[in-house]
Amino acid sequence: MISLNGEADNRIHLNRDVIVSCAIAIADAEGIDAITIRRLAQELNVTAMAPYRHFRDKEDLLNGIAEKLLAGVNLPKTTCLTWDQELALVFSQLVAALRLHPSVAELVLTRILLSAPGLTLAELVFKLLTDAGFESEQVGQIGNYALSSLVAIVTTQPGAVTNPDPEIRDALLREKRILLASLSPRNYPHVVAAADTLVSCTDDDSYYALGVKLVIEGIKGLKSDLSDQTDSNL
Repeated sequence: MISLNGEADNRIHLNRDVIVSCAIAIADAEGIDAITIRRLAQELNVTAMAPYRHFRDKEDLLNGIAEKLLAGVNLPKTTCLTWDQELALVFSQLVAALRLHPSVAELVLTRILLSAPGLTLAELVFKLLTDAGFESEQVGQIGNYALSSLVAIVTTQPGAVTNPDPEIRDALLREKRILLASLSPRNYPHVVAAADTLVSCTDDDSYYALGVKLVIEGIKGLKSDLSDQTDSNL
């Protein structure tokens, strides 16, 4: 943009989405701790106080980041799937959204109920669990366990290192490989056999699909156990 005096004007139209997108970009490049209001102002070429017109403080900004991640979850429309099939689809879509920005994925753990997208997601998950026959207390607990597991699947993917510096990441992974390679096959045969998959993920899609399946199968197994207990009490 050219200003009235003919000089380049780098100012942008500042809004919540622009600020949140910039914050996510900083986290992706340098880690979540690099996000500050001052840093955002510098990156966006605005005054230090400008972001405060849209976010009260950093905590409010983190809430906004979580909201944007959750808004990116492509929830299924009305389907003819069974409760567990639809739940697997919802979980897969949540993981797909979190995979785009693993550096900030953990933010949804404590903020899922603070925004409309998060509440919509939680309502659908709770409905499906209720349809499966779980009681209200169980629904809340299972939903919380599932969310924690799905976020962990993203943030602890083999080969993922929280430090965004490429050289530091490579060094940490090399150290892990050396450590595993130094283990005695006699004493730790199964750890040594799994060493490659513990250090790096060769197929991301398969890794995430398996993670979602484990969560779903765990819920189905719990449902089966509760049904057996109910039958035995009759």
